[in-house]
Amino acid sequence: MLKEGRSQLGPDSSQDAQTISQMGEFRLIDRVTAGRVQSPGTTLGPGDDAAVLAAPDGRVVASTDVLVEGVHFRFDWSSPHQVGRKAVAVNLSDISAMGAVPTGLLVGLACPPETPAERVDELANGLWEEAQQLGIGIIGGDMVSSPSLTISITALGDLQGRDPVTRSGARPGDVVAVAGRLGWAAAGLAVLGRGFRSPVAVVGAHRVPEPPYEAGPRAATGGATSMVDTSDGLLADLGHIAEASGVGVDINSAQLGVPQRLTEVASALGSDARHWVLTGGEDQALVATFPQGTPLPADFRQIGVVAEGSGVTVDGNTYQGPIGWEHWR
Repeated sequence: MLKEGRSQLGPDSSQDAQTISQMGEFRLIDRVTAGRVQSPGTTLGPGDDAAVLAAPDGRVVASTDVLVEGVHFRFDWSSPHQVGRKAVAVNLSDISAMGAVPTGLLVGLACPPETPAERVDELANGLWEEAQQLGIGIIGGDMVSSPSLTISITALGDLQGRDPVTRSGARPGDVVAVAGRLGWAAAGLAVLGRGFRSPVAVVGAHRVPEPPYEAGPRAATGGATSMVDTSDGLLADLGHIAEASGVGVDINSAQLGVPQRLTEVASALGSDARHWVLTGGEDQALVATFPQGTPLPADFRQIGVVAEGSGVTVDGNTYQGPIGWEHWR
């Protein structure tokens, strides 16, 4: 839990050059929490042993993601502000994928003692900016010393009386639909990996994903039978639905489409835009299944069908090559 320090020390020009070891834990916590606005559902925020958050539904949806410098982000590719926004986006996307709305965040930050305090300021500003787009805040967390900068976020959400949309509800005959972008973050990663910083649209997609937050609750209300976000890639994450539901999933590449911008970038890099769309992660799009004949909610477009069998195919064929990201593989 982020606990209250002994002074209300805000950032100023005389301290921006300080490292966090010079500032100390409690003054740093004050620096990143003072003056921030919490959501109405936060009855007790940072400053005590634990926070208190209202749970109107009586159930709390919870999800945790960990982002490690050098694995999930690089400060020579992304600003601390962008890293902060991305850290929140990948977590809140999971809440949306359950059909819930976010209510609060718990943030754990581990970083080396020599980390500039200004970097933590910018990181915190990004965290708060993305959270407050949805009207929520950081209700607590922890800060510790570590050899590398690591951000751990626990996102909390409310189902508003709805049943959670899990990965295990897809049935043969359902249609598969997606809301959000596919392949853009992978294209941005490929561009950055080649030493370029443009096109801005694809590089920006890697730096700060744009999850369709409102589409998750809309899908739940619209009858979605299963749902997942594309953190690891479309085929990989649909594979989770196929396994959990005991079904097969077939993607129709004609319905899926490949954006012209990605085709242009792939041509310049000698890469395959279709591969980015099918396997690229970190766009945080939402993929859901709906009963045949059910009107798709706004922002969703059909890209395939659920069938008897197992696994995920593309145009009826097994996809050749890696299907997405998996740690330790």
